[in-house]
Amino acid sequence: MAAPPQIAVVGAGIFVKTQYIPRLAEISHLLCLKYIWSRTQESARGAVELAKQHFPGVECKWGDQGLNDIIQDASILGAAVVLAGQAQVDISLKLLKGGKHVIQEKPAAASTTEIETALSSYKSICSNPGQPIWAVAENYRFEPAFVESKKLIADIGDMMNVQIIIEGSMNSSNPYFSSSWRRNFEGGFILDMGVHFIAGLRMMVGCEVTSVSAITSHIDTTLPPPDIISSNFKLENGCSGVFVMVVSSSSPKVIWRVVGMKGTVQVERGKQEGRHGYLVSLYSADGQCKSTFYPFCGVHEELKAFIHDILRATLKEGSGYEAEPRSSYVEGARDVAVLEAMLESGNKGGALVHVKKL
Repeated sequence: MAAPPQIAVVGAGIFVKTQYIPRLAEISHLLCLKYIWSRTQESARGAVELAKQHFPGVECKWGDQGLNDIIQDASILGAAVVLAGQAQVDISLKLLKGGKHVIQEKPAAASTTEIETALSSYKSICSNPGQPIWAVAENYRFEPAFVESKKLIADIGDMMNVQIIIEGSMNSSNPYFSSSWRRNFEGGFILDMGVHFIAGLRMMVGCEVTSVSAITSHIDTTLPPPDIISSNFKLENGCSGVFVMVVSSSSPKVIWRVVGMKGTVQVERGKQEGRHGYLVSLYSADGQCKSTFYPFCGVHEELKAFIHDILRATLKEGSGYEAEPRSSYVEGARDVAVLEAMLESGNKGGALVHVKKL
């Protein structure tokens, strides 16, 4: 048995404290968390205090020297980069250049221009087989609800229409409401939150969005613009659909619905027996409905897959290990490309915009 891989968490914000540390603790038998890094010593120490309950030996690192220490530490196989959207790509590339495998939080980048530059840099530093893995943490692709709904799509015949309705709850009671980087991010909460919902769409339908036409607006002035988007879109299989997103609603609702000739598959966020998750329903042509509830576990599953990948990649060093495709940086990039096209169309008053191919 190989020793559990040693990893670092680069970032010490809300999501690290509320999700990464608890989810890594659930798979602590599979890994060793050696470092948590932040820009400031105070922030790093705060996260380390939480993590020590599960990883007694974890150390804090901070600032440029701390990041360099992690890059230079040959015992570190991988790193989770959980930072402001504007900073993630540069830090990820530094770690990749240092030979570390990286799982970076979504969104993949702020724009497709940044993505193309980043992919070019990645290819130039990692041209050989066995290159470091660059994954994007998109937990929706690992939620059992979307894995199962993708299988159910085969039962509904030819696809006729797709509807995604997102009424979010990004108000002052949400811990991310005051996040300064999201407010200074092109596309704001629409891009940061929206990549999840596009990931769910692309996962379910199993094909790409080719073109969009969208109207954007700004109604809630406590949020950065735009805070509402209504878009028509076309899939490469010829099917059309609608994507509607309201960043903050007094009556939150999150739903995906794919209508076929022989039935409909619907995924709706909800709660059962005190657990949050998704209700997946298959409506058949004879009027029957079968529903199954799947509790949230995507972050757990994507981190477990990353640890599995970096261990296998290390054991097969030089032979070129194929990592989990759902985590690939390009998958995360394609989510961004769809939202970017919608936002561009909104800026052009609803003009048809083709989604950039990546």
